[in-house]
Amino acid sequence: MTVTPAELSAQLLTIVDGALERRGESTLTVGIDDVSLERPKNRDHGDWASNIAMKLAKPLGTNPRQLADELAEGIRSIHGVASVDVAGPGFINVTLDAAAAGALAKTIVEEGAAFGRGTLYSGVRINLEFVSANPTGPIHLGGVRWAAVGDSLARIFDAVGGEVTREYYFNDHGLQIDRFARSLLASYLVEPAPEDGYGGQYISEIKDRVVAAFPDDLAVMPRDQQQEVFRAYGVDFMFADIKKSLHDFGVDFDVYFHENNLHESGDVERAITRLRDNGHIFEADSATWFRSTDFGDDKDRVVIKSDGEAGYISGDLAYYLNKRERGYERNLIMLGADHHGYVRRLMAMTSAFGDEPYVNLEILIGQMVNLVKDGVPQRMSKRAGTVVVLEDLVEAVGVDAARYALVRSSIDQQLDIDLDLLTKRTNDNPVFYVQYAHARTHSVARNAAASGVDRSAFDASLLTHETESTLLGVLAEFPRVVTQAAELREPHRVARYAEELAGNYHRWYDSCRVTPLGDEPVTDLHRTRLWLNDATGTVLRNALGLLGVSAPERM
Repeated sequence: MTVTPAELSAQLLTIVDGALERRGESTLTVGIDDVSLERPKNRDHGDWASNIAMKLAKPLGTNPRQLADELAEGIRSIHGVASVDVAGPGFINVTLDAAAAGALAKTIVEEGAAFGRGTLYSGVRINLEFVSANPTGPIHLGGVRWAAVGDSLARIFDAVGGEVTREYYFNDHGLQIDRFARSLLASYLVEPAPEDGYGGQYISEIKDRVVAAFPDDLAVMPRDQQQEVFRAYGVDFMFADIKKSLHDFGVDFDVYFHENNLHESGDVERAITRLRDNGHIFEADSATWFRSTDFGDDKDRVVIKSDGEAGYISGDLAYYLNKRERGYERNLIMLGADHHGYVRRLMAMTSAFGDEPYVNLEILIGQMVNLVKDGVPQRMSKRAGTVVVLEDLVEAVGVDAARYALVRSSIDQQLDIDLDLLTKRTNDNPVFYVQYAHARTHSVARNAAASGVDRSAFDASLLTHETESTLLGVLAEFPRVVTQAAELREPHRVARYAEELAGNYHRWYDSCRVTPLGDEPVTDLHRTRLWLNDATGTVLRNALGLLGVSAPERM
């Protein structure tokens, strides 16, 4: 019988409920999260530890150590538990017997790609909007970070049951498109780039493609018509380039939503009407305002300017309402570090529509990314002229290393990517370290097959070596890591877990043989260890898959 942390927690919850019932306690509610188990840092303290007795002692008015002793007695009756000790003021330390712990290896291999998946967001419709770079130039490093993190987060949401839509917000209504068109036209007319326009080699490249694609003679057209041609064709070419770059990076979107549709379809007017009917719109200074200060914003926001043009927030109002009407219960938007000021107004908007801020709408803010080579920040790009873009990073280190490096740190941290490190084929390079561990599991399996070792037998009680106990404990944590990564919106937890698992696998590999030495006969220990080897490969592959990183079988 396998005893996973989730199963052990569920049985502990039953034991805790029994303790509450014996005390006649009916007002105190304890959930599965309250009894989650932790892996002790000191393995002498057992396989799993709980501080639930110390959490409950005060509200129950009892001694935590006495409560821990009572709970420990119940835990000892769980099949597969070898021993339970109470330490300090009331920590409960649980040690599993070898067979119960080792059975997990067989379970993992049999479940395959399904191991680690959960039900946290089962049936929940999630709209995840990320990247959404304006189609006025290649994707810069900030957008590349969101491409990697956003796609990984979508994979993780899917792994815990979420019905995820990856959405790209196509900003084709703003002034930046005008500047882009004027920049292309200036390049065509061999004029200096507009002061507020765009430069770089890509402008010249897009200009040449527009000229080649336009069927008529641009030279004889008035300037304003020329600009409209460059706007229409240029945006299409630029966005096609963005899509291709993202696809080559392993990121594809389910929906490309055009901002212009909000204005042409009447969604903006409908959103304003909805807020007006709710009493949140007022007129002042010949303009129409959203009274966002009623919901914690620092100032009210203009939705229709005095000249009749839509204010910036009008698109946000219409877009959010559009998403909610499409049935998305949770809407996440991933923005750059310069967008902190947007959070308050968007949460005010959410409240004004009668929804719950930070539940129906969440804003994730990511910090900047710098590339470092030879200890020197890299700032110039051949193509964009001023900033490093997606293609520059991929050209330098490859897709796998780029994605892994961008995901393995918390988005709250500014990220410095060491290009020299990511090109090394050594254990110092984290993506190489994890991928090599996966490749090693396949190498071991190939050598095992050549030596006549197969998975025809499995005896979990034979997995008694210290490194096997540790490795099994780390493997058992994978489902919880995936759930936490989804719940906390932190895909870097999966990357750090993969590195921990790789390290424990390498240590096990150094200590325990899957294939016999010399003329040694093949035993059930070898066969059982092959199960453990293959289980590790499965979990490494599943973890890398959540990060959008390949799991090579040979390196």
